[in-house]
Amino acid sequence: MARCSPQLRRHFFCSAAKSASNTAADGPKRKNIVFFGSPQVAASVLDTLLAASSSPDSAFQVAAVVTQPPATKNRGRKPLPSAVAQHALDRGFPGDLIFSPKRAGEESFLSDLKEVRPELCITAAYGNILPQRFLDIPPCGTVNIHPSLLPLYRGAAPVQRALQDGVGETGVSLSYTVRALDAGPVIAYERLSVDDFIKAPELLAILFNIGSKLLLDELPSVLDGSAKQKAKPQDDSKATLAPKMNFDESWLTFDEEAKLLHNKVRAFAGWPRTRAKLQLMNQNGETEALDIKVISTKVSTSCDQTGDENEVLFSGNSLLIPCNGSTWLEVLELQLPGKKATTARGFWNGLRGRKLLKSP
Repeated sequence: MARCSPQLRRHFFCSAAKSASNTAADGPKRKNIVFFGSPQVAASVLDTLLAASSSPDSAFQVAAVVTQPPATKNRGRKPLPSAVAQHALDRGFPGDLIFSPKRAGEESFLSDLKEVRPELCITAAYGNILPQRFLDIPPCGTVNIHPSLLPLYRGAAPVQRALQDGVGETGVSLSYTVRALDAGPVIAYERLSVDDFIKAPELLAILFNIGSKLLLDELPSVLDGSAKQKAKPQDDSKATLAPKMNFDESWLTFDEEAKLLHNKVRAFAGWPRTRAKLQLMNQNGETEALDIKVISTKVSTSCDQTGDENEVLFSGNSLLIPCNGSTWLEVLELQLPGKKATTARGFWNGLRGRKLLKSP
């Protein structure tokens, strides 16, 4: 996963020439596609492309893979390749055709990309800004799988922000990439209803799987150029933004209604998880602060409150936390600092009769 050497270039073009000679009798030479992606959800898109390209009558081949550089998961550990890079290696993709530039505008990388001669570039959660010098390289353009119904939720966290807003419907869009953020013409899209319990990681996986199938359906028109004629410009006046999730946003404040807090838990489920401050009161009336990560919740609009209006109760299998508007947030799973995640019942049993209160 380094810069393309002269030997690598000879290796690539010898392989390409061999592929062309093998397919000459059956039809035209396959077109080179370069895939850009980094996290696990993007690996599913790459898998779909590799599987389709293995068909004898495929019109394309995956000529190279571009991903984020290796990163350390924990302090002191060896840097690990991205999920996309690892998946490509596991599938037997040549490691010398997996590029991981720090920036997509690096001259050395752009030079290597030109050597590969891509007809089309495809991006899916790549996580790097694409400069115009890059966009000018592939004749068929660059196409992006974006998990929202564009122009809604342009940006780095479309699924998370949609769940935070409590939408009942979202979807996935296939669009051309332009310099403006997620603002290119939309080739195709597919809608998806969103239930009240799905969390961001699950919804992301579903949408990228749908996006993979949508991409395969539209690839013929993208490669022959007809997709550019049918693609529809976005209405910028209807655009909404989906900025990257911020760690400082993850705190829950119980002066909001439970529904808003529940939606936030769903949105922040992958990273960084939602956090809350509670107070633990011993039998002497002394309190200590307690920080928890809230993993899963649901909403209750009725509860027979007795005693202190700030008291956290337990019923069934849920912690019941009073919120604004006479609503209650039911916490089903949580995690204490340095501990494994546990059920609300397991946590409650560990309190041994001590009272739990909301923090002021």
